[in-house]
Amino acid sequence: MKRAVLSLAVMFTVATSAFAGSASTTNTNNITATVSPKCTIGAFAIAFGSYDPFAAAPLDQSGTVTINCTKGTSGTVSFDLGANASGAVRRMKDTGAGTNFLTYEVYTDAGHTTVWNAVNTVTLGPSVSKNTALTSTAFGRVAAGQDAQAGAAGLNYQDTLVATVTF
Repeated sequence: MKRAVLSLAVMFTVATSAFAGSASTTNTNNITATVSPKCTIGAFAIAFGSYDPFAAAPLDQSGTVTINCTKGTSGTVSFDLGANASGAVRRMKDTGAGTNFLTYEVYTDAGHTTVWNAVNTVTLGPSVSKNTALTSTAFGRVAAGQDAQAGAAGLNYQDTLVATVTF
């Protein structure tokens, strides 16, 4: 009997030692993502205020155009001619009867020499962070001496430009 127990103990030790060691294998796995260039554009406004048809000087005001782009991306901003354009002339329309117009223009420079439109655009960037705004000033001008219609309490004029950022 002693002998049977002893040989059983030896067999158990041999069998368990084969499973006691650890074995491993490795595999390299690729984890990927793609970040595409992207820009967004914020709303902007140019508020000219009161226009005096008798003033000798034009009425100038400006607004800030803001875009945000993915890091390393540049954006090119263009403007259409507006909702009330006549040919290539930008016009604000009165908000009353809607039959009177006041011409204006938006420029890329403070000297009012380069009209900002679909051809003459402004490129901003490259961006250092999607959280860092890229800005440019839009310089607006209402030409002096226009024969603008007024109302009893004043007549308001407005237009809507579509700004596009291409990236």
